[in-house]
Amino acid sequence: MNTATEKKQFGFEVLAKDPSCGARTGRVRTAHGDFLTPVFMPVGTQGTVKGLLPRDLHDLQAEIILSNTYHLFIRPGVDILLKAQGLHRFMGWSAPILTDSGGYQVFSLSRLREITEKGVTFRSHVDGKEIFLGPEVVMDIQEAIGSDIAMIFDECPPPTLDQARIRQACELTTRWAERAKKHHRLKSQALFGIIQGGVFPELRLEHLQRITDLDFDGYALGGLCVGENKDDTFRIFREVIPAMPENKPRYMMGIGTPIDFLEAVEQGADMFDCVTPTRYGRNGTAFTSRGLIVVRNGKYHADFLPLDETCGCYTCRNFSRSYLRHLFNTDEMLGLQLVSLHNVYFFVHFLKAMRTAIEAGGFLEFKRKFTDSFDPGCR
Repeated sequence: MNTATEKKQFGFEVLAKDPSCGARTGRVRTAHGDFLTPVFMPVGTQGTVKGLLPRDLHDLQAEIILSNTYHLFIRPGVDILLKAQGLHRFMGWSAPILTDSGGYQVFSLSRLREITEKGVTFRSHVDGKEIFLGPEVVMDIQEAIGSDIAMIFDECPPPTLDQARIRQACELTTRWAERAKKHHRLKSQALFGIIQGGVFPELRLEHLQRITDLDFDGYALGGLCVGENKDDTFRIFREVIPAMPENKPRYMMGIGTPIDFLEAVEQGADMFDCVTPTRYGRNGTAFTSRGLIVVRNGKYHADFLPLDETCGCYTCRNFSRSYLRHLFNTDEMLGLQLVSLHNVYFFVHFLKAMRTAIEAGGFLEFKRKFTDSFDPGCR
């Protein structure tokens, strides 16, 4: 790969702002095409969005997906990704890809890793083999993946009120960010910085300044939705998102419910990812404009309505709640595929609907109507 002659193909522009709040729309330009914001990125951790074909993702109008550096490093490995000429060709996906750096696994696999200044040594969750990830290694892996947007390697700390512990994670993430920026070579690939700081606004703002001083292509809030109180999450949104650079994409890592999206977009957030739609789909739980439906429940035995009468997805156009319940009760894999497809469609088009509301200057009314009708409980 001749990185010396690669041309920078990344860019971002704000297209519209809602005059009543911080909500905005934008366009992100990448080597594999543009996408509009606010946007939801379906999660394809291991090079596949669970239960869905790439064709399904194109048909439901997903504009960008996310994959994970840690998992792709373990399987299939860098050698295979290089021979395949990158993840796009390997998985048959032609639109943009963002890769998480493995920083979340520093949190989620805490029993299987040891952190040092150099990086993190993991015992593989697959076979126990020792593997090492550091800022430079992670850049090399993401270069082999060929993602359009790469993330720096960060320390995602556990939820805690210990400010000293959170500050320690911020300091280490900053030093790793400096090393990642210096090592990053693939000019066609954007590189985003990550802001840590727990539930402490003053630490978040301090870390934001230090990371933005390094001048990345975009910025993400990490270390949220990892077990902290929801009120604290929304407080961080209100105090930190508006302070993030206006001329760069603002990415909320792992933020995962419709109400979360509304709160963050109101403050000016642009990009979101989470495993919620497919994880819930595999368990038979569907997101609808009125709330969550558990299609396994007996009440849907003879219910021949679609999951959501307002939804235009393939599932809702063709199948009833009764049929979906039948599929789950007979352990047919089509059930989890159809509900997962519906959920991803719902998330993608929910963010698209926000764009329309922002362009019309009516985001707050859109938010009010949705929250008045959406029941976050299951039924």
